[in-house]
Amino acid sequence: MALFPASALQPGVRKREVFGWAMYDFANSGYTTVVITAVFAAYFVGGIAKGAPWAAFAWTAALSTSYAIVMLTMPAIGAWADMRAAKKRVLVLATLGCVFATAALAVTPSFSGTGGVALAMALIIVSNAFYSYGESLTGAFLPELATAEGMGKVSGWGWAFGYVGGMLALGICLAYVLWSQSKGLPASHFVPVTMLITAAIYGFAACATFALLPERAQPRVAGNQGAWQQLLATYRQARAYRDFMWLLACTVCYQGGVAVAITLAAIYAEQVIGFVASETMVLIFVLNIAASLGAFGFGYVQDRIGHKVSLAGTLVAWIAVCVIAALVTTKGGFWWAATIAGLAMGSSQSAGRAMTGYLAPPKQLAEFFGLWTFATRLASIVGPLSFGAITWMTGGNQRIAILSTTVLFVAGLLLLLPIDMQRGRQAALRASS
Repeated sequence: MALFPASALQPGVRKREVFGWAMYDFANSGYTTVVITAVFAAYFVGGIAKGAPWAAFAWTAALSTSYAIVMLTMPAIGAWADMRAAKKRVLVLATLGCVFATAALAVTPSFSGTGGVALAMALIIVSNAFYSYGESLTGAFLPELATAEGMGKVSGWGWAFGYVGGMLALGICLAYVLWSQSKGLPASHFVPVTMLITAAIYGFAACATFALLPERAQPRVAGNQGAWQQLLATYRQARAYRDFMWLLACTVCYQGGVAVAITLAAIYAEQVIGFVASETMVLIFVLNIAASLGAFGFGYVQDRIGHKVSLAGTLVAWIAVCVIAALVTTKGGFWWAATIAGLAMGSSQSAGRAMTGYLAPPKQLAEFFGLWTFATRLASIVGPLSFGAITWMTGGNQRIAILSTTVLFVAGLLLLLPIDMQRGRQAALRASS
């Protein structure tokens, strides 16, 4: 029980509630692992787009469009959910949207040419937007569950459990892919089934969250004030939250690099290093193991040595990943880069969520996590789109593109320096007093 101390939880919070909250990370991780990283990304480029020179750019453009939609809408959705204590209701709707759109990806191999590409891009835009809404809203529950001193641990528990969910979804999909390949079946047969598996796991696992996680917030609608008015009021007070704003700027940079790893790892492994589809899925599976261990263990380190120092360490690790991936020419060498990336991915993402929870005013959690989502989705545009553009401009040289990603992590380190965590925490508490 020492690994899961009750002292990390807010008074009155039961461990079953934390389990229910972590189950959402478990539920939605299959989407990013199978759809965005391991299976559908590579199939879109090589199968639907037939390996066209613009294919990687089209994939990143679809993701970027979804992120732009989320950027423009999530902060206001968060403010609305805070005012009406509706985080859980909106989370249910976001989950349904992502599950149904993911299942619909199963029909894309039935279409060919421009129509198939357009349909696949449209469904990715819809499913990824709803996924992003869900990720933001579930993060907003974190400060209601964890104490300030336990924020890193609880965030790490959820993210580690999430990678277990990603491994489960990927493991089932990998088993089906290997069976299909042994029967001589093409990707147009087994990819649709993996989409249905992923959607089913997401939907069923999320039911545990809806059953166990309560909505602890209370409605606080004041007169006729709407979500946009509340959001504008927060923007006018931005100077009071300068440490949180520095965190958002830092997040845009380093999460841009993380987004490259999430969205383009499978494409890079297959087209540059020479992995085949089954090898790529095994690679991503092992990467998830490393990420789970990194997220879980790093949560305890983070609460002990501090959020800022901890995040800085992970960014240094990410710089090493980019350099190694750009230089290696063998599958064995790329495995080293992937293992380090897994450890850094789990720890950096968990740290970012915990820092956001630490600096967010308790009465504006969904709103501030909406702003954090704005930053992460802007990062998800900047990182992959720049990677795709550099690849295109260099005649398909993805090594130069991955090496260029180090710039994002270095910028993240520099923007981390001005953040004063204690000053930012005091500003958050004053806002809710």
